[in-house]
Amino acid sequence: MKLRALSIRQPHAEAIMRGGKTTEYRKRLTKIRGRVYIYASLGRYSTAEEAELMAKYGIEDVSCDDLARGVIVGTVDLYDCDGGEWYVRNAERATRLRKPKNQPQPIWFNPF
Repeated sequence: MKLRALSIRQPHAEAIMRGGKTTEYRKRLTKIRGRVYIYASLGRYSTAEEAELMAKYGIEDVSCDDLARGVIVGTVDLYDCDGGEWYVRNAERATRLRKPKNQPQPIWFNPF
């Protein structure tokens, strides 16, 4: 079965991979459950917003500019959804970062 990818901006994607972020907030619910790829999107926040998010997540060993973007950074188990709150767990970081073959989309897409 092919896994779907969920597009998430940095530093949220890194926080998920580190286990510090277990809820992804979206405008709608999803019925998708199970293992999904996490795609670190190319989109950026302002420098001030990124600094605030890095501090919030306690990511101090790397700068936000050095976080991977435009690649699959790992997988998570999407196990529940309560409206716009999507719950993830069991993050597994990718052993090698891969660019998707298919065009990334704002939410879900099939990367390979």
